[in-house]
Amino acid sequence: MPSDSDSSEHPTGMSEEDARSSGAARPGGWSRRTFIAASGTAAAGATLLLQEPAAAGPSGSGATTGRVTLAVNGVRHTVTVDNRTSLLDLLREHLDLTGTKKGCDAGACGACTVLVDGARVNGCLTLAVRLDGAEVTTIEGLARGERLHPLQQAFLDHDAFQCGYCNPGQIMSGVGCIGEGHTESPDEIREWMSGNICRCGCYAGIVKAVEQAAGQGGGRGVDRGAVRGAARDGVQGPARATAGNDGRRGAQAPAQNDEPGAARAPGGQGR
Repeated sequence: MPSDSDSSEHPTGMSEEDARSSGAARPGGWSRRTFIAASGTAAAGATLLLQEPAAAGPSGSGATTGRVTLAVNGVRHTVTVDNRTSLLDLLREHLDLTGTKKGCDAGACGACTVLVDGARVNGCLTLAVRLDGAEVTTIEGLARGERLHPLQQAFLDHDAFQCGYCNPGQIMSGVGCIGEGHTESPDEIREWMSGNICRCGCYAGIVKAVEQAAGQGGGRGVDRGAVRGAARDGVQGPARATAGNDGRRGAQAPAQNDEPGAARAPGGQGR
């Protein structure tokens, strides 16, 4: 005679063995099938919940934009930018100051060199939102009307350019180099300008131009104090090296001149 265990039935009318194989649940219980399905739904819901804060727009500490006020070449600007915006992109894309060039965009060529509070910086590595209240000088801010900055004139005198693309960064770095006092010899100038790449190879002319503007030779010496004074107009005090930035910089592609033979200041606007 079959035992009670052999003839036991599931409350649904199926045998215990059939109920187990079909995944049917006892009243108030969970079958394996139901449990697996519910687990998958719960996991998907948890993932969505975790993703929601990232998608929630700018608010509180998750804000993605910032407001910054700074003076560029003596003109005060207040702009709202993405927190990831570099000083280089702020100048070129927001303020339409395209004299500062974009080369490597990685701090390796120096084409984007500008002065911030008198110190040389790579614009591509400097976050714009960190410069609230700063004074920035670009290549557009060196000349005074038709009167070129002494270093711009020296670049013309020594033919220290070819394609012209690296000139804005070279000249801004040279102004900083002179202000820092790193012009005691051609070797020192080369060392402290070594981060500015000139793909045309005009290094000899560049060194002579910096040497001339620093008042150390070149036939047309310029008083170093005058150069520093010119750097202060619209900058902020003599150029100095910033922490983690020993003043080495870099290069880029040419500003075009539509009038053949026409004289122009090295490091002009032009994209």
